[in-house]
Amino acid sequence: MTVLVLNCGSSSIKYQLIDPMGPSRLAKGLVERIGEDDGVADHAAALRQVVDELENQCGPLAELGLAAVGHRIVHGGDRFAEPVLVDDGVENAIEELAPLAPLHNPPGLTALRLARRELPDVPHVAVFDTAFHQSLPPVAYTYALERSVAERHGVRRYGFHGTSVSHVSRAAARLLERDPADTNLVVLHLGNGASATAVRSGRSVDTSMGLTPLEGLVMGTRTGDIDPGALFYLHREAGLSVDEIDTLLNRRSGLLGLAGANDLREVHRRAKAGDAEAQLARELYCYRIRHYVGAYLAVLGRTHAIVFTAGVGENDSWVRSHSLAGLRHLGVEVDHVRNSFATSRAQIISPDGADVAVLVVPTDEELEIARQAAELTAG
Repeated sequence: MTVLVLNCGSSSIKYQLIDPMGPSRLAKGLVERIGEDDGVADHAAALRQVVDELENQCGPLAELGLAAVGHRIVHGGDRFAEPVLVDDGVENAIEELAPLAPLHNPPGLTALRLARRELPDVPHVAVFDTAFHQSLPPVAYTYALERSVAERHGVRRYGFHGTSVSHVSRAAARLLERDPADTNLVVLHLGNGASATAVRSGRSVDTSMGLTPLEGLVMGTRTGDIDPGALFYLHREAGLSVDEIDTLLNRRSGLLGLAGANDLREVHRRAKAGDAEAQLARELYCYRIRHYVGAYLAVLGRTHAIVFTAGVGENDSWVRSHSLAGLRHLGVEVDHVRNSFATSRAQIISPDGADVAVLVVPTDEELEIARQAAELTAG
């Protein structure tokens, strides 16, 4: 059941060869700086390099017995609630959805088309970051925008990081020794991009990212929640164009805009050195997380665990403890000894007997893509 997973960005392709039943990694690598002076010319050349590297490590791909090639596609709109076998119609649908994710869907589609030509006899499966959130109820995904405008242009909450949340939710249920269908979680995916998701009985019922990955938590370079009126104000008073505002909110804000660094490790270093801007940045980062945790505890009612995952969530004990500070009256508490113990495995960091467990669960998006691709093609 070997699956080749391709995760394509605008200037890179990450790949892994995975046996999801093991699970084991047979090979992995990264081709980056696509289109740059010191990199490969384009995505076609990059995919050719991926194939060459794989064959150097594992032998001819035709002899590996690939069950599938799994492709990460960021935005599936409201058309895709599950992974799908790729055909020309699926390719066209991904292309039509490009305006919703102009930085992500086009390079993913390019790699998909190239891979289908390179490996025409292997099933190709598209796994969508938005698919896990297609279970959101209308009250959670609907914006209070004039209905005809919203429907005509597909303006609604879609949510992202769904592949990660899907994997982490099942892993968290295993750690709690519960059936995923009987487990309610708040999943905090904290990396350079960050999101919170309320998961009831294994299904997403609310999430912080919206039409785009900009909404919600403070992120490395993104604002997260902001009054939309501020955008009109910046246009009128500061003379910023739409493109300039887009760049400001997505690439120059968040921790970078507040503290001058988008890496929390550097923000911590500056805060400890007395930098007031860095101190405010990390406090705001944690405050916004706490804000969403409180909201999702209310959405879920009985909640079995709060789960930290991704780069910051898995490795930053300061963020974990400060994000949940002051929530003891809601049954949420972090054991500081357990929280400070670094491990690469899933662990419980709340005190024994806590009403709401606090977990750290490593994410594995590539394994989740391989698992979904293998299940679809086997079925």
